[in-house]
Formats: sequence, structure tokens, C-alpha cells
Amino acid sequence: MFPLQRGRRLRVNESIRSLVRETTLSPQDFMFPMFITEGENVKVEIPSMFGIYRRSIDLTVEEVKEIFALGIRAVNIYVKVDESLKDNTGKEAWNPDGLMQRAIKAIKTACPEMIVMPDVALDPYSIYGHDGIIANGDIANDATNEALVKMAVSHAQAGADFVAPSDMMDGRVLRLRQGLDTAGFHNVGIMSYSAKYASAFYGPFRDALDSAPVDNAEIPKDKKTYQMDYANRIEAIKEALMDVEEGADMVMVKPGIAYLDIVREVKNAVNVPVTVFHVSGEYAMIKAASERGWLDHDKVMMEQLMCIKRAGASLISTYFAKEAAILLNQ
Repeated sequence: MFPLQRGRRLRVNESIRSLVRETTLSPQDFMFPMFITEGENVKVEIPSMFGIYRRSIDLTVEEVKEIFALGIRAVNIYVKVDESLKDNTGKEAWNPDGLMQRAIKAIKTACPEMIVMPDVALDPYSIYGHDGIIANGDIANDATNEALVKMAVSHAQAGADFVAPSDMMDGRVLRLRQGLDTAGFHNVGIMSYSAKYASAFYGPFRDALDSAPVDNAEIPKDKKTYQMDYANRIEAIKEALMDVEEGADMVMVKPGIAYLDIVREVKNAVNVPVTVFHVSGEYAMIKAASERGWLDHDKVMMEQLMCIKRAGASLISTYFAKEAAILLNQ
């Protein structure tokens, strides 16, 4: 018996394959994470993230203009804070003249249509490298939420389109929504890191911001008391649904490739866009392997991004955004 249905008929050539392709990528699917540092005309490559730099605000603005011209419409921004400004309260995080606030203003002035989503978490500002305020040897959840509201409102005042809480404190989305609304920022959205796992894939990112937890026996040695256990699946759905109920406009799953099952589960459970963070460790592995000639950089990059989109991502935050956009435009 010859089969009546032959799947290969739809794979005969690229023209047919493109006609029936279920998932497509475009530059508008990407958000570019950017690292910002003090100074002028400063561009420092991050050793563990080949091709990714900490830039001063002036060079950040130029990069934003370049990627906007490529079709990328969102940036997720982080700042490297001087050690002298760090403490256990995070008060520099809501300084109206702080590095983050000045960066938001500069980007929105130079490229008003670029969607700016600043990171909301205290780790870049903390002497302990944790996402919250330390009290009695642990992260004080509710006190941290109060600080995060101040931080988010200051970002909105600077011109942010969305705030992106990555801290994983309980109840922070509701507190942020209430705080933004009270301050008159009803149209500033919240992209919540809802299912953010305690992952080893974040190592290069912590190099970029010098934000790893410090070695101190009196405080948690890692972030496992607030970031999720990577053995858990149902918990991710619960966290995403709670964030939506509290007012999140988008939810995020982080990391990406190793968590595609979670992406699909969350996508099926919520009625808001799902963002996926293709994180620094995933980026670094492709760069390192391709540098050694072990795999084809561009093919693996595009395959991974396509797989993230196929799993259910509405938006992909990726360090490959610029490279992928260039390829797609070609």
C-alpha cells in the first residue's frame, strides 16, 4: 500500500515550504537587552558575552537608532551602578537623576517610538547583590515591594513605556499597578517576569552588571528563595495567572530554550502576550561553540529563535536581536 498522504509533498522545495510554514520570525518579534554605564563615549565588551557591550548613554542612543532602523521596536535596559551608590535600601534606584532615569529620557528623546522597558529589581543597587532588601538574614518581601514601587514610578516619570519587574517578590505586580495608577501613569504597562527560574544560565549577565550575590554567611547564598525551582512546571502557571490577576499586561518565562515546555504551558493558560528571555548563558554557548567551529552560528541562532516563537512567544528578549534582524532583512 502506498500512502495517500505523503508529507514530503509539502517539503519539495523552499517555495512550497515557505507557503505552508506555520511559524515566522520578523525583527518586530525581538526585544534587545542593553547594558548602560556611566561616562561618555564608553564601550566595554563583556568578556563572557562576545559582541555585547556596556555602553554610555550617548552610545546607547546611537545603538537604539540603529536597531530601530532594522525593525526592532523594544529594548530592555539595565544599568551598571557604581559601587559607591550601592546600599541595602536601593534608594539610588529611584533617584530622578540616576543612570537609569537619564538613559530612559535620552532614548525616548532620540527615538520616541522605541518601546523602553527598564528592569525593575534592586540587585544592581544592592551591596548584597540580591533583588530585594535584606532583613534578619532574608529578603524582606513587602519592604522590597515598597522600594520597587518607587523605582517603577521614577521610570514612568522618566518616560518608560513599560516597567519590567524581574525580582520575583510575592504581590509586587499588584503593588506596582496601584503605585503607577496612583501616580497617574495608567498607560504605563507591566511586563512581569512571572516564571523566572533560579538558573545557572544567568552567569554572563551577572558579569555584565557585577550583580551576583555576595559571599556572606549571614544572607542567602543564592536567589532560590524567590526565583523558581527549575524542577517545577505547575508553579509557573500559577505564578503567571496570579500576575495577570494582579494587573500584568505581559508575562515572561526565563530562561528560554531549556524551558520551552513552560513557555507553551503558560501560553495556553494566560490571555496576555508571553515574552521569553533567551538569556546570556544561552547566547554565550552558541558564541563559544561557533567560535570553535563546532556549529554554524547563524543557523543555530535562527533555529533557536524560531523554536522559541513556535513554543508560544509573542516577544523574544534576546542578545541576538540585532544579528537576527540583519539576517531577516537580507
